[in-house]
Amino acid sequence: MRSISFNDLTLRDGQQSLAATRMTTEQAISVLKITRDVGYGAIELWGGATLDSCVRYLSEDPWDRLDAFHSILDAPERLRVLLRGQNLFAYQPFPDDLVIAFIREAVRSGAGVMRIFDALNDWRNLQIPLLATKAYGGRVEAALSYTVSPIHTSDYYVELARQLEEEGADSIAIKDMAGLLQPHDAADLFRKLKQALDIQVVFHSHTTTGVATLNAVIAMIEGLDALDTAITPFSGGTSHPPVEVLIVFAEALDMEHGLDKAGILQAQARLFEIQGTLAEHISPANRTHRPVAYDDIDPRRVTAVLELLHRDRPGDLAQALKLMRELLSGLGYPAPDDTIFSAQVPGGMLSNLHSQLKQMGQLDKMGEILAEIPRVRADAGYVPLVTPTSQIIGSQATFNVILGRYQMVSNEFRMLLRGEFGRTPAPPDPEIVQRVLGAGEAPLQYRPASYLHPVLEEEYELPYVRNRRDLLLHLMLKQSADQFLESKYRLA
Repeated sequence: MRSISFNDLTLRDGQQSLAATRMTTEQAISVLKITRDVGYGAIELWGGATLDSCVRYLSEDPWDRLDAFHSILDAPERLRVLLRGQNLFAYQPFPDDLVIAFIREAVRSGAGVMRIFDALNDWRNLQIPLLATKAYGGRVEAALSYTVSPIHTSDYYVELARQLEEEGADSIAIKDMAGLLQPHDAADLFRKLKQALDIQVVFHSHTTTGVATLNAVIAMIEGLDALDTAITPFSGGTSHPPVEVLIVFAEALDMEHGLDKAGILQAQARLFEIQGTLAEHISPANRTHRPVAYDDIDPRRVTAVLELLHRDRPGDLAQALKLMRELLSGLGYPAPDDTIFSAQVPGGMLSNLHSQLKQMGQLDKMGEILAEIPRVRADAGYVPLVTPTSQIIGSQATFNVILGRYQMVSNEFRMLLRGEFGRTPAPPDPEIVQRVLGAGEAPLQYRPASYLHPVLEEEYELPYVRNRRDLLLHLMLKQSADQFLESKYRLA
């Protein structure tokens, strides 16, 4: 019997995608006490936006959160963290000494698996985080930031994956942050990666566009090793494929998944209670969930989807996708958003843009901005849209629509063109570079962090920095960390 490993992202990316990262440590622990014994291969609990949200909105110390998770899970080999490469958990590259120190503290605090990605797929930005993680005893899952452009072919991703394997990655993740991977491309990419690599391949995708759940089934058929999932009601929409549905497909494929199905439904019940307390942070479009039991999933529709995938004739994939979307809709999951295929905007960025334009009284410009985003992205060298490039490209597109093309340019967009975030997949448009930077500014030639001075050798005499962890937060999150630490020590 073939097997598939499921990973759980409910308590990190699931609640980040659907509830603006507002789930408290106490709430998360109440779920983790259930899911730790369910049989997941890995449970992603820390990283991404959770550190910033802890200090900015929840008045919680993210290090205390990691300690609490470690005390409950007590299995570093299963406790996964999402790391933005040289950017750590923030939005711009940091010096090597800070990156190394942060990773050392995280690994020694129980973070046994680091999923590391770079927004530009510049492998140089993964080099130091990868080496540091392995040096301190952690495992590295190197992620390919998936996007669609003339540059980003399946061969491009295979070559990048091979390079990351050579650099020492223990596994490779396909990180489809906006749900752009079309089913007809998914099988080809999955097959090529499995043929090219000797290490495990994991599929990660958001269900924003409504293709990720079908792609996860295709991943099982093509022999991928693990799938990222979330538990209802923190699955679907801008989150991830629901584990409840994928369990049924795995069993229909006669695959061993090793999950305690009753335990998952127990966690689901607790998550609905938590969802109710976070309703103000969840958009109405993402509050359509209802409890899902395995018997609710129509076995005839499951069989029909699998028959179409195995038959693989012209039109079969489109019909399988239609059936899968109908299945998910009938179970109460949020509706897909096909507009993302052209704009390539991750779900969190889309909701933030909507909110900001509404506050500005410019909501009528939304359509124009979504049309401008792909043009700005091409101008900048076809960068994938994931933190921080999604915010940079989205902001510049907004300026272009409201004020005129490149009449106002953000400092971050200048940094992107200068190469301060890394090497873009294709060279930026020379005309735009000339217009924005002028003739006197040449792009950086070497790895961006090699231009940054060390920061840990300086003296920091700050009343709210009382230990190494405080200092790391201060250096990474700046003002928001300082305000939190002042409040923590009641110095404000």
